[in-house]
Amino acid sequence: MSTQLSWQAKEATIGELAERAGVATSALRYYEREGLIHSRRTSGNQRRYSRDTLRRVAFVRASQRLGIPLAAIREALALLPEGRTPTPEDWARVSECWRADLNQRIKLMTQLRDHLTECIGCGCLSLSHCALANPYDTLGEEGPGPRSLAGCSSGECC
Repeated sequence: MSTQLSWQAKEATIGELAERAGVATSALRYYEREGLIHSRRTSGNQRRYSRDTLRRVAFVRASQRLGIPLAAIREALALLPEGRTPTPEDWARVSECWRADLNQRIKLMTQLRDHLTECIGCGCLSLSHCALANPYDTLGEEGPGPRSLAGCSSGECC
């Protein structure tokens, strides 16, 4: 049974929103529990989502694909207005929060791609090339895990 959301609808049921957004209803419930989206309850305790929730769900999904933590997504969404559809200016303000972080991620991914055949920045001495890139395991003194490709990925918003 199709639960197609009409373009004229101001609100959507959880099934309508899930179908239109291309996510499972369980994902919407999870996003709501995490404070990423909001609904109102009917007298029968059914969820109703405002139409602009579609944009928020799309934003959450795109952000997740970029590897941005849910906490950072929540902070960014908190910058958007409640009770009205966000304007392009609202979205521009949110996107500016992540510009530096995304540029850093791009830089690190480019570095990883370009050096993947040499070393993944692990700091181990198991490969002969690591002895050249990390003699005497000096990167190990900086801490555990990958060191030479480690960057700021906190996802903190401005």
